[in-house]
Amino acid sequence: MERTIIKSENFNAYFGNNHVVKNVNIEIERNKVIAVMGPSGCGKTTYLRCINRLHELIEGARCDGKMLLNGQDVYSMHPIFTRLKIGMVFQRPNPFPNLSIYDNVIAGYVLNGIKMSKSDKNDIVEKSLTSAALWKEVKDSLHKKGTFLSGGQQQRLCIARAIAMEPEVLLLDEPTSALDPISTSSIEELLKELKNNFTLIIVTHNMQQAARVSDKTAFFYMGELVEYDDTKKMFTNPDDIRTQNYITGRFS
Repeated sequence: MERTIIKSENFNAYFGNNHVVKNVNIEIERNKVIAVMGPSGCGKTTYLRCINRLHELIEGARCDGKMLLNGQDVYSMHPIFTRLKIGMVFQRPNPFPNLSIYDNVIAGYVLNGIKMSKSDKNDIVEKSLTSAALWKEVKDSLHKKGTFLSGGQQQRLCIARAIAMEPEVLLLDEPTSALDPISTSSIEELLKELKNNFTLIIVTHNMQQAARVSDKTAFFYMGELVEYDDTKKMFTNPDDIRTQNYITGRFS
């Protein structure tokens, strides 16, 4: 199996005439945690949303170049298939408020009209919640609403919901920015575990978090991918002065 799972070739993204992601070339290896960092408005969240075609849902948004998943351009796939293969976890925990914990986990199967036996559903719920380090906390409360959980538990429920569909890649857009330090720490530990089975791409403003959890880091500035390298090297000996200035706090 080829090591590269996501590859961008001369990839650009636009909002109307505003060129927000500029000619990005990057290869992301499977079963790694990749941090995407940079100042606000640098294009990192837009780039993340392009990977599973969420960018195109915004009116006036478009892109060009290639975004490859296992060598196949995601823009030549059906978008539903793309999003099954590339899951997404958002900044704020967003469990479906009217659904139980159990029904939140299997929501992707229901929404896609996938029929399953009760025992298969039970297995998926237990496996997904266990993988999200939540099973022991909620196994006796599966039929309570997901909003009954704490913020950190809700975010782990959203991760369980995403991985229940068995994607290959999991995108996380600042998944701990709305959480307290203890919940943040538990999510970070979870990310390190999840890379055994998934490739994780995480947008973060928190440089300490990038240093703690990621194998490689991509630094975006003004829509451009300035540098992409092993995280340890990026934080100790970056190649580009702009990366160094950002890491040392000379601009934010």
